[in-house]
Amino acid sequence: MSRRVSGRHSPRQPTPLAADSDSPIYIRQRPSSMSTTTPPTTLRRPPSSFFFPFQAHPGNPDPGFSIPGTMLSRRRSSVSSTDYYYDLSRPYAPFMAEGAGKPSPSLPRSSSTHSFRAPFLSPASRPSSSLWSPPTYSTSQHNLSPTTSQLALPLQALKSRTPLPSTRLPQKLSPSDKPWLSTPDSGARLSWWITFACMILGLIGAGALCYFGTTEAPKLLPSQLCLVMDDSFSGTGNGPQGLDDTNWTPEVSLSGFGNGEFQMTTTSSNNLNINSNTLLLTPTLTTNDLSSVNIFGSSGNGSSYTLPGCTETSNKTACTARANPSLGTVINPALSARINTKGKKQIKYGRVEVRAQLPQGDWLWPSITLLPSSPAYSPAFPASGLITLLSSRGNSPSTYILPRGQGGGSNYVLSSLAYGPLPSLYFQIFGWFGMKRKSFAQGWHTYVMEWDEKWMRFYVDSRLDAVLELTKLRSGHGFWEKGGFPQTAQNGSSQVVVTNPYANSSPNAPFDQPFYLTISLAIGGTSGWFPDYIGEKPWFDGSLTAMRDFAKSQDTWSQTWSDDKSFRM
Repeated sequence: MSRRVSGRHSPRQPTPLAADSDSPIYIRQRPSSMSTTTPPTTLRRPPSSFFFPFQAHPGNPDPGFSIPGTMLSRRRSSVSSTDYYYDLSRPYAPFMAEGAGKPSPSLPRSSSTHSFRAPFLSPASRPSSSLWSPPTYSTSQHNLSPTTSQLALPLQALKSRTPLPSTRLPQKLSPSDKPWLSTPDSGARLSWWITFACMILGLIGAGALCYFGTTEAPKLLPSQLCLVMDDSFSGTGNGPQGLDDTNWTPEVSLSGFGNGEFQMTTTSSNNLNINSNTLLLTPTLTTNDLSSVNIFGSSGNGSSYTLPGCTETSNKTACTARANPSLGTVINPALSARINTKGKKQIKYGRVEVRAQLPQGDWLWPSITLLPSSPAYSPAFPASGLITLLSSRGNSPSTYILPRGQGGGSNYVLSSLAYGPLPSLYFQIFGWFGMKRKSFAQGWHTYVMEWDEKWMRFYVDSRLDAVLELTKLRSGHGFWEKGGFPQTAQNGSSQVVVTNPYANSSPNAPFDQPFYLTISLAIGGTSGWFPDYIGEKPWFDGSLTAMRDFAKSQDTWSQTWSDDKSFRM
């Protein structure tokens, strides 16, 4: 229950606080030295004129002072301050409710009546403080004390306001209400046609771009090609295991082929075979195929093994391997196969297409490369160039993960071009193509190289899946310029001037000469193709005992060589 105090008070007559209990509380007014009359222009006395300001009009009539918890404006006139306000109850304490002074329902007593005073109220005879505390406001914008009863202080709603007038049109405008429509706007019609014409031109331009981009893309037409070699591996040839000896020559060696590879290549049916029109290059273990050979050697002078049918002519040491425990050398722990078309088939400009399925197994290295038939610039690598149509790794994609830009396991293939003036200074242009959910060991794919004097392209299955593409080879923008070679370089122990070996040749030198095809399945190596510290690699490329370290972990990596370990074509 709330009360409003208005009018004038006698300076000597005590004013009762209208409490709900039967025992009213009286307060004493200010001393007579204070002004007890209210000016006629004032609606009510401010709280500062009372000993206890809660006796004043509910709200805060003091100008410039906001009412706590109501979020009402501080800047309001004396007139507008009465427009909106919450009807405030008298000061309320948790134990003050509608039933104050009546028997408590929770604590039944026999005919005892108690009346309580709010704890912040001082007795009227001796006020403890003149500091005014704002009363409690029963509004919907803030909650009461956790112990306050909602029934004791019901919430008061804001007084409704007159809604603002609607700006909605009472009815649709008639043509007479829009006189500007009576005169046609030629500019609007012109702008519409200009917009429409631009849309049509955009569609025509996009179509022309797609058309010329497709028709002018460099490619070799079938009418421009003549067949050099087509081998379906029927197995009726006169070479080893039915290999067509008019096309292929097997390489039998344990030289490492310039990459420090760990296998020896043979013509054994275990490593080189043709089955159901499919060529298979298969890796095997030396300890299984050559059980009499101790790859680690014995005490003393060790042991040696000479490869039967070795095809090495210039390097006879590449036909014999020696194992010496004291030197850390071993006999090659694995066997595989390698074939080429050198002296039989070669190509200069054209198309090379190989359909193959890659092997699955740790440290297997399938590759299809092209080497110069008669090196025109230098017999030493890399002056006359090296073309890699396909190179991959047999490691599982889930366990062999490389940094971005370095490929991965059997789910990635690489194509590249390598060339340069010195063995210690060469440049490699390469590209990767990978699959996210499958690997190239899970199916057959077609690997293609298109080669012209002005451009080269490598792709898998479709030109849309390009691995590497080089275009616009012309004077001043050839392979030498792409390499960006320095003027001087370190060659061995001396500093030498770098000269351009392709200065008097075409812009696409050194790839302007005939190349022959090589197909190989290598195992391991120290060339860096398998980076150190990746995939639990058991050897280091720079170690003198790399092959021995690889052989010692044979029980681990050989377990990953499943039935899919063959390189199929």
